[in-house]
Amino acid sequence: MTGRPEVGRLSGKVALIVGSARGIGKGIAQRFAEEGAKLVLADTEVEAGQATADELGSAFIRTDISQIADAEAAVALALDRHGRLDILVQNAGIYPWQLIENTSPDDWDRVMAVNLRGTFNATLAALAPMKAQRFGRMLYTSSITGPHVTSPGHGHYAASKAGINGFIRSAALEFSGYGITVNGVEPGNILTEAIQMHRGAAYIKNMQDSIPLGRLGSPRDVANAFLFLASDDASYITGTTIIVDGGQLLPEGKDFQLLPP
Repeated sequence: MTGRPEVGRLSGKVALIVGSARGIGKGIAQRFAEEGAKLVLADTEVEAGQATADELGSAFIRTDISQIADAEAAVALALDRHGRLDILVQNAGIYPWQLIENTSPDDWDRVMAVNLRGTFNATLAALAPMKAQRFGRMLYTSSITGPHVTSPGHGHYAASKAGINGFIRSAALEFSGYGITVNGVEPGNILTEAIQMHRGAAYIKNMQDSIPLGRLGSPRDVANAFLFLASDDASYITGTTIIVDGGQLLPEGKDFQLLPP
């Protein structure tokens, strides 16, 4: 006897995960698959997305979530393959670094199109089947950047993530009568392939030193929060977010350091 449950926490559930080719989204897909979910993966990155889908034995569709037709096609694939859609995860997002004074209206619109309109598009596409079955879990990747903190160069990104939090609360209220819960996860600094490739060891060390738990989070850390919100354990939770940041928001000042034991 191992003490592990024979049936996964998402056994029999169908999940569409948008933005699942790499990083946090891939971690969510892996964690959901471990718990028995049937997956449809969606991303703009076809090669990496298909590789993740092949690894997990799931379907994949190229999806630009800023386009409502793409969102509808992804939901249609889930319904065609599995006959229902229980869980939506909208994880797709972009975060170009630009100071506000150097941000053009087109730059601003592109971030909003993916991060905020993409959230709306995914929601609208998934709503009808979830309403019909009177059950659904709508989940979104927000961030601590925007709702709580920010840094130079993240004006559009911070605004989009703060907007997602407001949308979560509104959607949770509007959809509550259909058995649909709406929640989000706010990651702090997570050690993804992109961070390792583009930021370098000095940046990672600096981030680690600023986090009370002494390390950057992993995609699995974030995925575990999504798993909880997708599961029956969170059936009475809606309209809120879970912060997954290793205590990053806790220190009062930038000179934080742990006291010696």
